[in-house]
Amino acid sequence: MNDKHIPQHVAIIPDGNRRWAKEKGKKPWDGHEVAAGNLEEISRRARDRGITHLTMWGSSLENLEKRPLREKAALLDIYERYFQKLLNSEEVKNGDLRIRIIGRWQHVFPKPLIKILENGITQTADNSVFNLTLCLAYSGDDEMLGAIKSIVDEDLTASDISSDVVKSHLMTHDLPPVDYLIRTGGEPHLSVGFMMWDIANAQMLFSEDLCPDFDGEAFDEAIDEYARRIRRHGA
Repeated sequence: MNDKHIPQHVAIIPDGNRRWAKEKGKKPWDGHEVAAGNLEEISRRARDRGITHLTMWGSSLENLEKRPLREKAALLDIYERYFQKLLNSEEVKNGDLRIRIIGRWQHVFPKPLIKILENGITQTADNSVFNLTLCLAYSGDDEMLGAIKSIVDEDLTASDISSDVVKSHLMTHDLPPVDYLIRTGGEPHLSVGFMMWDIANAQMLFSEDLCPDFDGEAFDEAIDEYARRIRRHGA
């Protein structure tokens, strides 16, 4: 398939873990565990398809503030185990994978996990073939408010402020715009301003699959759907 039909930056909002677990009589973290395995497979498939940037939303600030303590502990354990596994992957060892993490995770995660995540960012900082960005303790509303406040702090005049200036103050300042946004879970809406600046011109797909059911094959089908679409760009 021609490269022009492959999105270069795909972002995923993985929704439906708790509903999946409830339907199956399982604990909420069982849904998170299955979904984590799917997202691991999706990351490999994205790289194989020639996608250069994949961004996945792991948790919002609201998730970490409102979820029961047992569920939060299980979620943090999943982050640690899967991140350690990622750092031992061939992609990292070969220098092919760069890891970024955006959000307020350094303010709310336990120190041992913060250290692991920071080591991963540092270890892969010079890699560029495939870029994996994780949104942890992230809110798009928080990101935009932070950008506005930092612009104000620079005491810029209105004429100084351009789209490039706004972008440079976002958490996603070194990421390209999102070409394709995928949300699982069967609910066609966005959440807390997810990457609001970067998804302005993105194609969107709202999958009926709950995230634990959205596997590598479902991701491939979603990418094929993107390739079938015709972008008119206002023409």
